[in-house]
Amino acid sequence: MRTAAVILALLVCGGCSSQKPESSAAEEHAPDSYKVRFETSKGDFVLTVTREWAPLGADRFHTLVKSGFYDGARFFRVLPGFVVQFGIAADPAVTAKWRNANLTDDPVKQSNRRGTITFATGGPNTRTTQVFVNLADNARLDGQGFSPFGAVTQGMEVVDQFYSGYGEGAPNGNGPAQPTAESDGNAYLMREFPKLDYIKKASIEK
Repeated sequence: MRTAAVILALLVCGGCSSQKPESSAAEEHAPDSYKVRFETSKGDFVLTVTREWAPLGADRFHTLVKSGFYDGARFFRVLPGFVVQFGIAADPAVTAKWRNANLTDDPVKQSNRRGTITFATGGPNTRTTQVFVNLADNARLDGQGFSPFGAVTQGMEVVDQFYSGYGEGAPNGNGPAQPTAESDGNAYLMREFPKLDYIKKASIEK
């Protein structure tokens, strides 16, 4: 694996630009633990978020799920043996509202083991909306500041099945270009990458 290139590509996340969200809900305090069910084109999987692992990340994810941010979003970067990445909204206007809603980094308290979920970044203190699920034990990411805030506790076999045929994103591969996905949303992804799996709905489980 081209480790350096892959990690660099992971660092360059979308949603790290210029506008802030409309509401102070971005600072919402999440429960100490909560579950999120993702209904996807391949089936359902459930994440359990543990706020103590990464409080700011857990709070942001709770807000995004409650707002419907991830509904309709594509799993635009699927690299077998590494990660499944998502978090560019279906509607580019929604992505734009969060583009510069940067979070201060959480300390890394948990390793990026298989099944954990972590925010992607564009460098220190730039987490916004993009996240990835580790498909393998990626402990090498721990030292890069990637702080897991939860883990898949049901349906990891679903996550393993997401379409990976497009490979790494442009310009490092033939997959989706994140800047275009951000500016054009699902119109671009559905036209150019129709086989991508996607989220039908994400919801907080009661």
